[in-house]
Amino acid sequence: MLDESTTSNEPKFKGMYNYVHIDEKWFYMTKKEKTYYMLNNEEDPHCTCQSKNNIAKVMFLAATARPRFDSEGRVVFSGKVGCWAFVTEQPAQRNSRNRQAGTMEMKAITSVKRENVKAFLIEKVIPTIIEKWPNSGETIYVQQDNARTHVPPNDPDFVAAASQNGFDIRLIC
Repeated sequence: MLDESTTSNEPKFKGMYNYVHIDEKWFYMTKKEKTYYMLNNEEDPHCTCQSKNNIAKVMFLAATARPRFDSEGRVVFSGKVGCWAFVTEQPAQRNSRNRQAGTMEMKAITSVKRENVKAFLIEKVIPTIIEKWPNSGETIYVQQDNARTHVPPNDPDFVAAASQNGFDIRLIC
């Protein structure tokens, strides 16, 4: 992005130090074929997939920013905001040989909707930005791509959550 104040004579790019980029990515729980190198006394790895042709997927939401360094080159802020899996905890409905009924299990959210992304932004991304951000005096922009599940920039719940603790966090698409 170009800095508007420098476009007339020598255009320069903005530092982009106040932007947080978020994106979603699907990952398979395991690979179809995997090679293991084990010692003679090691047990085979435990596989929880029922079929190699029906491997479950999990979506993750990652948030990153531009890292910051001090004058000596030491890292002040790594730029790693966080990475969260779209999962829910539910009690197991039946007994199995691996666990009792009622044991809490993590289940992947198979259909991620706008409400899920909004809840993750409000409950996980914003508090982590507030906790890790190096300076709170500037407006922080959360950059989304144009996926259908993303929250609109003027969502009232997000705006209320983003303006707490003296921070000014805004969504852009």
